[in-house]
Amino acid sequence: MRRFTDYLCFEAFFPDLVAGPIIRYAALEQQMRERQHTWDKFARGVAFFAFGMAKKILIANPMGHVADTAFGAGALRAHDAWFGVFGYAFQIYFDFSGYSDMAVGLALMMGFVLIQNFDSPYKADSITDFWRRWHISLSTWLRDYLYIPLGGNRKGPRRTYVNLMTVMLFGGLWHGASWNFVIWGLWHGTFLVLERVTSNRGARSERGQSFFSASSARSAVALRHVYTLTVVIIGWVFFRAETLPGAIAFLKAMVGLSPALPAPLTVRWFLTTDVLLALAAGAIGSTPWLPALAARLERRHRDDRRESVALAWPMSLAGTVALTAVLVLSIMHVAARTYNPFIYFRF
Repeated sequence: MRRFTDYLCFEAFFPDLVAGPIIRYAALEQQMRERQHTWDKFARGVAFFAFGMAKKILIANPMGHVADTAFGAGALRAHDAWFGVFGYAFQIYFDFSGYSDMAVGLALMMGFVLIQNFDSPYKADSITDFWRRWHISLSTWLRDYLYIPLGGNRKGPRRTYVNLMTVMLFGGLWHGASWNFVIWGLWHGTFLVLERVTSNRGARSERGQSFFSASSARSAVALRHVYTLTVVIIGWVFFRAETLPGAIAFLKAMVGLSPALPAPLTVRWFLTTDVLLALAAGAIGSTPWLPALAARLERRHRDDRRESVALAWPMSLAGTVALTAVLVLSIMHVAARTYNPFIYFRF
């Protein structure tokens, strides 16, 4: 930094202070000196903020209620435990990605272009691929400031495996000094190492896809997605549970080993109107035609800056109506509900 005022300006950049994305000074230095304020950027910023708020309020919060109920139940049937942890998987993704979108939107309103922090992580086909899509700013930070200084993959396979485990261990500790976070980090690190080992022994791709034999391409793709999602979901149990015994008890419930209750919790207790709407919104957002449509519209509305292509947003009449609807609905829910947790206040 050339001047102390540059440092103060960077530290005062509030869109990334609470939830990310993690911004480095080099990414904003030039923009702080020269950036363009346009109505197009401002409009796209409003759109990102509104839909980020909708992800948080309309999807993450109802799913958080499901997760809180399940993890606080003490004993669950297997299907209820799985429903609860999937609720948490929805909550943490839409909560965090929603806040990231809101940060991106606020920055765009002021003329700044931030990096994309999530890239459909639950569509990953390996744990390696998952960490290329989940909390991208943290993943790249750990890579540049920990993995590469430790030697990366330049000092042989064994050192690479040690480096991967070390990075994921510190990634877990970054979230908190708890055995649960340590196990969560080592859990992901173990599968990163396993995928690297199989890759080194004759991989079909550098993304860990050789973890499975591919007698049928279509079934192999489905199997890779199931494997990845299963590993991630089990990891979320350690991430969400308050204590290690609580995480172990929840895992036992997931495989049907939980002690029965006189009046056991069932899925029907979860299925409120808000939860059903959140599930529908999440399902629609996961369909392949919606991202394809968004990509097609993005190509028609590209910004002059290369790094902001992913941030393009069509401000058509339909887009304006949808934007207004989700913004009004989100504000109504904020006013009417008292349940509004923020997961990353814990870290």
